[in-house]
Amino acid sequence: MAAAAPPPPPSAAPEPSMAAPETTPIGHPVFTRIRLATPSDVPFIHKLIHQMAVFERLAHLCSATESSLSSNLFLSPPFHSFTIFLLELSSSPIPPLLSPSPSFTPIEKTFNFDIPVNDPEKDAFSIYYGDQQVIIGGFVLFFPNYSTFLGKPGFYVEDLFVRECYRRKGFGKMLLSAVAKQAVKMGYGRVEWVVLDWNVNAITFYEQMGAKVLPEWRICRLTGDALQAYQNANV
Repeated sequence: MAAAAPPPPPSAAPEPSMAAPETTPIGHPVFTRIRLATPSDVPFIHKLIHQMAVFERLAHLCSATESSLSSNLFLSPPFHSFTIFLLELSSSPIPPLLSPSPSFTPIEKTFNFDIPVNDPEKDAFSIYYGDQQVIIGGFVLFFPNYSTFLGKPGFYVEDLFVRECYRRKGFGKMLLSAVAKQAVKMGYGRVEWVVLDWNVNAITFYEQMGAKVLPEWRICRLTGDALQAYQNANV
């Protein structure tokens, strides 16, 4: 009977790999900036308003045009009247503004996602700083009001909107937080807005941010023919 062959010599230990395992997400950064809107942004603002009206099932009530927006916005210094913050997004750091407003320092933040955000409308919402494409992802429009009970001014948020592909990623919170932060900076007493009763996601989101929903209050509005009827009213 032949003797058994000797065992093979042990193989060398494999060199440790410096590459990340395939299951480890690489990450996709999104660089964001909140800045003051300017008159040149009106075409973007108009498209955002239209998308918001469709989302809120109120497109039949939306008659705003680029001309009407240009005629009413940007007539006063920021925070004295109608003010708009725009949300900008890019896959690369956003270049600094060439002529920043002395009234507001842009807010920048970097988000990191496991998968890239697919924006099928990015070309329609793109602005260029040199050769770099930056996308407009949302906006918030607000203006001063006054509380007689507090004896202080505040901000009323007329619209807060984030485009569909950028929702539920923290961008809406960033926009609303910017308004609240500005209110605190100016010594204002509160920030308030309304929300559609069927929009449960928005209601939950606002409550998580610390807002109180006041169900005992109702909106009263004069508009259209009901308002025009007062043109020749005997007051």
